[in-house]
Amino acid sequence: MTSSPPLSGIRVLEFAGLAPGPFAGLILADYGASVLRIDRPQASTLPTPAADLLTRRKASICIDLKNFSGLCLLKDLIKHVDIIIDPFRPGVLEKLGLSPKEVLLPLNPRLIVARMTGFRREGKYAQMAGHDINYLAVSGVLSMLGRAHEKPYAPANIIGDFAGGGAMCFLGILLALYSRTSTGKGQVVEANMVDGSAFLATMPRLAMKTPLWDRPRGNNLLDGGCPFYDTYETSDGLFVAVGALEPQFFAALLHGLSIDVNSLPGPRRDPSTWPALHELLTKKFRSRRRQEWSKIFDGTDACVTPVLSQTELEEAGFDQRSAVTLKATPGLSISKGSDEGKDLAVGQGAGVEGGGWRGIALAPGTDGENTLNRWIGWRIGRDFKAENGGLVKIEVSKI
Repeated sequence: MTSSPPLSGIRVLEFAGLAPGPFAGLILADYGASVLRIDRPQASTLPTPAADLLTRRKASICIDLKNFSGLCLLKDLIKHVDIIIDPFRPGVLEKLGLSPKEVLLPLNPRLIVARMTGFRREGKYAQMAGHDINYLAVSGVLSMLGRAHEKPYAPANIIGDFAGGGAMCFLGILLALYSRTSTGKGQVVEANMVDGSAFLATMPRLAMKTPLWDRPRGNNLLDGGCPFYDTYETSDGLFVAVGALEPQFFAALLHGLSIDVNSLPGPRRDPSTWPALHELLTKKFRSRRRQEWSKIFDGTDACVTPVLSQTELEEAGFDQRSAVTLKATPGLSISKGSDEGKDLAVGQGAGVEGGGWRGIALAPGTDGENTLNRWIGWRIGRDFKAENGGLVKIEVSKI
């Protein structure tokens, strides 16, 4: 018998943004929190969906934060929520009259204000525009990624925006929630993608002072230099991944490839032998189709797996799941399907449209009024009204 997701009852206001902030909100929603996105007022009567696709289980309201009555509505709402996600550059909330220290926490001492920036909040980059690649660049992480004798290679925006940004922001929120259980007080959580990414690179950074990672980029054990920790093309133009680091795994690799250990160019741990060994493995893997290699290596300890594309996984019915499984209080299911007989790793509930394969943009204003009613009992026309595309507070006359 399972219980409700662990963050059920937690109310979150997420100022509209892209990538890391929405990702933190998405994780919160996947584990039961109710997330309400704050969008800017829409000029048209027909709201257009925002570019953000990290929207599952979220609702939206539009508020003009430069409108006094809109700001009053937001301040009243803040008294009833647990978390605010701030995706703006340093100082933006303060300019809006929403300083966490001077305004937000006095309004709601239990509030957690999660502030997500790209660069650190101090220093020469603090007020500069940037993207994932820039944050990785100044964190030192980008310099470690890429093949030997090639320029540094940015791995899309996975490390900075999501791992070092949104996921770290989520971690900070959880720590603040846990702290609140003993102190009764909220606090400001500051996350940035430079420090988050640098923290994720702790192991390779420390290893640079050891033989494990003391060679130039692309020449080390785990960064593409080692032939038995690399990817290889197969005869059909597809790829396999090889991670046969330990001796017994390497032996299984040689067995599957029908390579006699005595024919190797030298000791496998000697980097001087790696170019020749890499050439040998390249020729071997190009001799068969990927599916043939899968039949040979599946079920073995050779650490050889196919490099599967997202399209292949979707067509095969691979179910997208939340990051971790809580056995007593699992998160909500992403894949569509009945709860009956469902593995807890898949989550609980009916899942969402798209099943984690197709993002559905959230039109500003979607289900926001219903969310305000569920949270606080507010009703349009009595507690708030629409004005110039945004919601504003209805002032109650004092007679």
